[in-house]
Amino acid sequence: LVTWKRTCSTCCILAYRSDHNETRKLNCSQRVMWKYSPVSDPALRIYPVHLGDEGNYTCEIASSAGNFIFFSSLTVIVPPTVTLTYDKNRVAACQASASKPAADISWVPASNHSSEEEVHHPNGTVTRVSYIGWVNSSFSTVTCLVTHPATNLTLSLDLS
Repeated sequence: LVTWKRTCSTCCILAYRSDHNETRKLNCSQRVMWKYSPVSDPALRIYPVHLGDEGNYTCEIASSAGNFIFFSSLTVIVPPTVTLTYDKNRVAACQASASKPAADISWVPASNHSSEEEVHHPNGTVTRVSYIGWVNSSFSTVTCLVTHPATNLTLSLDLS
């Protein structure tokens, strides 16, 4: 017997019983399945993964060799959508939208005069915006560097 469970009261249970060659799903979406075959490799597959899939999972195996329990934690990483804009007041805005975790934003040339805003969304993602002004700047371009575990991006604006 192999059973995968998510640690919550109404979450998916995926089970395989070898003596009857029988699989069962309870409260599982079509995205949750066996990676290959529960007979040869009882690994869990969730595809495509969603933010709501994040959590702790338990695999229980009962066989003639004994009972085994394995724990796994799923953390979902969401890359940001990045934009770089400017306005007539000579202020550039670099926005890293809806990422998890929040993206880090820095500027080239570096500046002590940048400011940031952050919005935390109900789904666990974060939008971060960094602003920089170039009123008295002699630089012809400004570059926004966005650093995130899923991606690193560089966007540049021509200031001339």
